[in-house]
Amino acid sequence: MIRISCLAVAASALALSSCGTAPKAPPVAAGGQLELALASGAYRCEGSVSIQVQREYQGRVNNRINVRWNGNSYRLERDPSYSGLPRFQDVANGLVWIDLPWKGVLLDSNSNTPLINECHPG
Repeated sequence: MIRISCLAVAASALALSSCGTAPKAPPVAAGGQLELALASGAYRCEGSVSIQVQREYQGRVNNRINVRWNGNSYRLERDPSYSGLPRFQDVANGLVWIDLPWKGVLLDSNSNTPLINECHPG
């Protein structure tokens, strides 16, 4: 009797688990890079710092961003990342912007240290 109950519970669990749907993966562009729906406009960062991020698209691919920060404008080109997350770089000025689904980070590309962190749209 106990064995039958255990089998019934196990079968119920399997049946219920098959009803769930897996979350949709973000679209992947050529070269294995993720294309996330990320905002343009004002970003508020830690330390009461704000920046402007304007995205440029070619087709449906975000291939460049323009960043206005600290009184200057910078043009950062998409640089394929190992993880596939959006990564943009301005080699001449030593800047890297990394888009994570939950925040953006501006790095000094020479030292890989954050210049501004915890940047969120709005």
